[in-house]
Amino acid sequence: MGGGIELVVIGADGGPDRSWSGSERAADGARTLAAALPGRTFDAGARGCRVDLLPPDADANTMLTALRAAAARPARWLVVCLLGQLAADPRGRRIALVTAGSTPDNAYRRGLAWDWVVSAMVHGGQEETLLLVDAVADRDTWAALAREDAAGELLSHSRVPLWGRIGRHQAGRRGRDAVRPGGDGSFSRLLVDALDRGVPGAPAALGPQELAPVLAHELALRDGGAAEAGQAVELVPADGGRLLMHNRAAVRGALAGLSLSDELLAVLWRENTPTDPPNA
Repeated sequence: MGGGIELVVIGADGGPDRSWSGSERAADGARTLAAALPGRTFDAGARGCRVDLLPPDADANTMLTALRAAAARPARWLVVCLLGQLAADPRGRRIALVTAGSTPDNAYRRGLAWDWVVSAMVHGGQEETLLLVDAVADRDTWAALAREDAAGELLSHSRVPLWGRIGRHQAGRRGRDAVRPGGDGSFSRLLVDALDRGVPGAPAALGPQELAPVLAHELALRDGGAAEAGQAVELVPADGGRLLMHNRAAVRGALAGLSLSDELLAVLWRENTPTDPPNA
């Protein structure tokens, strides 16, 4: 088993059809995550993280091929990020990430099926996995996700922890409650902001459990409390998650008032953190 992280980032733009307006900022969010996550983890650092950022107009086969290739490579972690809009099959039993060129009639068949993603992750050779989700769903897909005997059961798998947010989307709706995956106020953008700022008073190593309350508070401010109103579901791994990231506020707190370069901060961080990652 190798070390480091295999990071696959997919921000799928569904294209110009009005039905898929929820995915219009997914590519922006994917680029932001792909740039921000490497180097933020205790397990790898920038040199130990291999990043595969898929083009926003890639088809489902290209996405799945990249994911399977990452799952086949030796690493400690396989982290997959899915951003965009979800669509359900006619029976509401399966869901897929809408890909470019889709229409309301073929979105599920053309899309990247959720169960394909989970299967690839389960059959990978990594010790740990994490599926980070920033997505929205239309009325019918939202209803399917709400049923545990339908697509909702896909959101729970013992070997693929989920972290993120799925919101309800109404095509053409604008304003305070129209948060798009990857756009301002979305889960992915707020996660990157939190990692940039750090969390004052929190441990030097932050996992999903420590970051979840911070992100939930920010999301509530940005989307008008959609989760409390039943218009969004916030996903946090049941065991708290094991992917630990640097808390920049812990470093700043220890070095308050000093003017230091990023390079020197990095050296000081390495000298003041344990050799083994806290989640080893």
